[in-house]
Amino acid sequence: MTQPRQRWVATVPPGSGRRTRPRRRLPYLGPPAYSSPPRWGFPALAWRWQTTIPGTAQNQPVTVDRVRAVAGHASAMMWALACLALVTAGGEVWRYVLLLRSRTGALSSRLVGASDAVVTVAGVLTLAFSVLAAVVTLWWLHLARHAAAELAGQRVGRPDWQVLVYLLVPGVNLAMAGVVLTELEHQVLHRPATERPRPTKPVVIWWAAWAAAGILFAVTVLWRFRDSVQSHADGILLSALTDLAAAAVAVLTALMVRRLSTLLAPVDPASVRYLRVIRVDGAPEPPLRATRLVPSRR
Repeated sequence: MTQPRQRWVATVPPGSGRRTRPRRRLPYLGPPAYSSPPRWGFPALAWRWQTTIPGTAQNQPVTVDRVRAVAGHASAMMWALACLALVTAGGEVWRYVLLLRSRTGALSSRLVGASDAVVTVAGVLTLAFSVLAAVVTLWWLHLARHAAAELAGQRVGRPDWQVLVYLLVPGVNLAMAGVVLTELEHQVLHRPATERPRPTKPVVIWWAAWAAAGILFAVTVLWRFRDSVQSHADGILLSALTDLAAAAVAVLTALMVRRLSTLLAPVDPASVRYLRVIRVDGAPEPPLRATRLVPSRR
């Protein structure tokens, strides 16, 4: 014999429920007023992206002001590198003049030591500063490529790793550095993405100077392996020419960085003249608002 199914139903005991009283709405008494200026307010912080949280990925667009700031450092370093390269070239020319004078008589040991010191110190400083200037310029190139693509509404033509390979591999950088610069100029000038990038005259001049300096540097290094006395003398002249070519490339690079940065942002905020209102003549007096000392209730 099967038992009938039972269903349990739970109900609230009578009288146990609480009734909520309707909330009384007070009449509107106007905006809040204070007897003294309040000292609370929003913090004095600039606008920040919502993704600037430590440990999170930040995909912020590169700003033109950031490109301009890095471009200023890159140009200054390139000008300093050009000055050091000229000093090194002057030391090499001095050494060659002393070499010619040694054919007819003996030279002072102090004079020869001073010449060697100038060439060595200037050469080391030029090499070290060239590495530092190249790093800052590459960083500017990275920022400029992304900023130009963002402003032109296009994608970056090549990935960053491919650009580094094109610029850092010896031999390859002589041919591909101009290609990378031409692509950057193409986007800076807001040319169509379907149009083939063509270098302008400044880019062609920089490209030719860059390739000539690289070839001259390779010839100078290979010439050092020769053992004859005349080869050593010719190597001094080649070193001087290489230093002069490096100075020319540094100057052209500084001008190119400045030119492309100016095309990205034609107006420099530092050159804008700020105006300040000192007084206003003939304006009516603004009506004063009566001060309410009674705070409003919400």
